[in-house]
Amino acid sequence: MVAQNFVVDLNKALVFQVGHLGEAYQEWVHQPIVGKEGPRFFDNEVLEFLTRTVWWAVPVIWLPVVCWLGYSSVQMGLTCPHLALLAVLGIFVWTFLEYTLHRFLFHIETKTYWGNTIHYLLHGCHHKHPMDGLRLVFPPAATAILLIPFWNLVKLIATPSTAPVLLGGGLLGYVMYDCTHYYLHHGQPKIGVPQNLKKYHLNHHFRVQNKGFGITSSLWDKVFGTLPPSKVGAKSM
Repeated sequence: MVAQNFVVDLNKALVFQVGHLGEAYQEWVHQPIVGKEGPRFFDNEVLEFLTRTVWWAVPVIWLPVVCWLGYSSVQMGLTCPHLALLAVLGIFVWTFLEYTLHRFLFHIETKTYWGNTIHYLLHGCHHKHPMDGLRLVFPPAATAILLIPFWNLVKLIATPSTAPVLLGGGLLGYVMYDCTHYYLHHGQPKIGVPQNLKKYHLNHHFRVQNKGFGITSSLWDKVFGTLPPSKVGAKSM
């Protein structure tokens, strides 16, 4: 049951508290607390450890896998031009997946206990504590688990020689996404594309949270009409 007028105690583990907010969860989670120190998620030390990931773990772990996947395709006869083309295609597909996941899964509206709890773990925690540097990238263990169904899907639609590099391209796109996301929150770009991307993403966090779902690019926001206005008069959820 949802407790009426429930108040989250930020000094205690949060994950199993937020579900009690019920319909008030959406308003609560979109009121960011700006601070580099993240909250505690779980009382259990092992679970708490698994929620924290340093940003550099993503390229260190997954770039060798990307290279191995590309090499596997070459070993099966794929030429270097075809390898490059398919890797770029994989990255392009990732940008679409990045947008759709962010828009339709990470920003789904919930109000039940478990709905709120799962949403908070997936993405709500990032909007509540957007500067939490240890919860900006996806934990490698979770990524490894999700790679299994994606690999099976790619094998269904691609040939044996092209499947590895397609998955590798998508995985490279993911690495670029996670590293870019971390930089947009903690880097200080001064000019050009990086600065514009940072403004674009922080606009999503602090002004218009129901638009601007791209991270590495605003392409799909332009295609699907979710590009935020350049000037916003009021904060929107």
